[in-house]
Amino acid sequence: MVTLLTNLFILIQNNGGKEMMAMLWAQQIMLGKKNYEQVPRLLKDKVKEILEDSGMGELVTEEVQGK
Repeated sequence: MVTLLTNLFILIQNNGGKEMMAMLWAQQIMLGKKNYEQVPRLLKDKVKEILEDSGMGELVTEEVQGK
């Protein structure tokens, strides 16, 4: 349910809002408080871009579950 609400909130945001949300997630990942797997799917591409532009591309990892 939380994921659904998060995705709905992201869809409602304008482009600047999505950019700010992605920057927040990227910052939390850089600080080690969150990991890339936790990023909402609608923000993953932008967060990945921000991390790579910041020289932190190695933090963009996603483990395949169930295999």
